[in-house]
Amino acid sequence: MSGARVHILGAGAWGTALAQAAVGSDCEVTLHTRSPRTAEEINTRHLNENALGAQPLSPGISAVPGPEGIGEADIVIAAVPAQHTREALGEIGGEALDGKPVVLCAKGFETGTRKLQTGILGEIAPSALPLVLSGPSFAADVAAGRPTAVTLAAESLILSERIATDLAGPTLRLYAASDPAGVEIAGGLKNVYALGAGAIEGARLGLSARSALIARAYAEMSRLVTAMGGNSTTLTGLAGLGDLTLSCTSPQSRNYWFGVQLGRGKSVDQIKAEGAPLTEGLTTAPVAHEIAREYNVDVPLVDAVNALLAGRMSIFDIVATLMARPLKREEGS
Repeated sequence: MSGARVHILGAGAWGTALAQAAVGSDCEVTLHTRSPRTAEEINTRHLNENALGAQPLSPGISAVPGPEGIGEADIVIAAVPAQHTREALGEIGGEALDGKPVVLCAKGFETGTRKLQTGILGEIAPSALPLVLSGPSFAADVAAGRPTAVTLAAESLILSERIATDLAGPTLRLYAASDPAGVEIAGGLKNVYALGAGAIEGARLGLSARSALIARAYAEMSRLVTAMGGNSTTLTGLAGLGDLTLSCTSPQSRNYWFGVQLGRGKSVDQIKAEGAPLTEGLTTAPVAHEIAREYNVDVPLVDAVNALLAGRMSIFDIVATLMARPLKREEGS
């Protein structure tokens, strides 16, 4: 039990779930939200219905509107969407984060700059201590206290081990790692592949096709992770294979669900108009394509998902094209 003062930026499903887990590890938890109404609901009714429905929240969670007070934190957790990280951290400012461990939870690359989340933090708060949290986890499971294991990575293994110890609780197990780049890249890419896996499901192309996509996605991810300076062995763990498998097989995955709708013949605009939830893979896919071109890495599945999102090809045409690619050996490919 740590007693650390943990401030969590973002009161969406994931931020609220992590607040619940941190209270379970005996941390002093403050949850920061943009919405005064949400803060009041958490503080008085111990609910965040917009994010987690009827899931009861611990009375130990204190919610506040805005970023004030983050400078008092022992640990800062950023649980905002990937495209909002720069704005959210900028509102806090580098001085308030100076020397503090900052756990980055968003999975995706920034549009325009193509930066990882650690890169954004490095620009805003170069003296902060970045960590990356990723792994096979759904907010609903974490909030409900269902057993969950994730990876927490930092350049310093000593740092990741210390923060993992502070945040671990009865139902949330954190494995320390020292490859934040590999963990970040895998976390972003798995959302792209989940869109493809969902499309296969939506088109009723079978479990064999979906399993093949997952296996080849793993190989493709490994190539890009290595090219970008990450360690391919990271992909054998929770942040790689674990998260990829969960995201590519469960309707609880927003990216997988969105892909299912694509496979049923709907366009991106149609799905959004029907009230689709935030889907990180939509913004990550084109950036991943650009990064792969920069590093000269062959990523046929990323390219296929981009073609599907742009409406240039149907899932059936994409599968036919992939099946017609030149035959090759599997080992080392």
